[in-house]
Amino acid sequence: MNRSWSPFNIACVALGFAFLYVPIVILVIYSFNASRLVTVWGGFSTQWYVALWHNTQMLEAAWVTIRVGLLSATLATVLGTLAAMALVRFARFPGRLVFSGFISAPLVMPEVITGLSLLLLFVALGFDRGFWTLTIAHVTLTMCFVAVVVQSRLVSMDRRIEEAAQDLGCPPWKTFFVITLPLIWTAVASGWLLAFTLSIDDLVISSFTTGPGATTLPMRIYSQVRLGVTPEINAVCTILIAVVSVGVVISGIASKRQVMRRERDERMAAAAAATE
Repeated sequence: MNRSWSPFNIACVALGFAFLYVPIVILVIYSFNASRLVTVWGGFSTQWYVALWHNTQMLEAAWVTIRVGLLSATLATVLGTLAAMALVRFARFPGRLVFSGFISAPLVMPEVITGLSLLLLFVALGFDRGFWTLTIAHVTLTMCFVAVVVQSRLVSMDRRIEEAAQDLGCPPWKTFFVITLPLIWTAVASGWLLAFTLSIDDLVISSFTTGPGATTLPMRIYSQVRLGVTPEINAVCTILIAVVSVGVVISGIASKRQVMRRERDERMAAAAAATE
């Protein structure tokens, strides 16, 4: 037997996966529990999903979360992609180190500090906390993740393709949209999905920067969990798990197709060069 698959290693892997995914599986199972007590199985039922559909407060919080997530993820993807382009394509410019530090700071900064800093900023500027302050806060949090993902793809990309297009008279902006963006599209899409997931999952920063009428779903769930866990909350969490899982699967399929397409193009180019 291969030493890398010894019984001890298999047991460690199994325990690791069990630690990560068994609680999620239990949560999904008990979202279909007919009993209102989450610790007592009362039979299979979808009544809590029906009850969730009639829960106005939960639906409003979900709608706010989706709107903030879509808008903040889109803005973060645009800004993060531009930041990655600046860091990779312009190796030296005044203030590059400071700019890079600002991009990386939210990655290591505790969310409590980030949320409190944004709260003090909005108070100092006289902004009323609500939907837009919440969106700005989420863009600040997620933009750095997009920049890191796109930057890693730009570093490994062959710049000679862009240079060849510009040598043939293609302007820089057209080169980006016609050549660069299609080549880094999977990284951009992955960054958008990551930003969207972080946005709909955030609780700490949202608690500092939200206001009346802008309660997110994690905040609503947290406020109800303090009074006790109900199967209805399990149903909400199950739906969130399903949404994130579908996004991960779509991202994985798109990334795999991009790799296969790139390998096919390289084989075709190699075959054409061999025939010449």
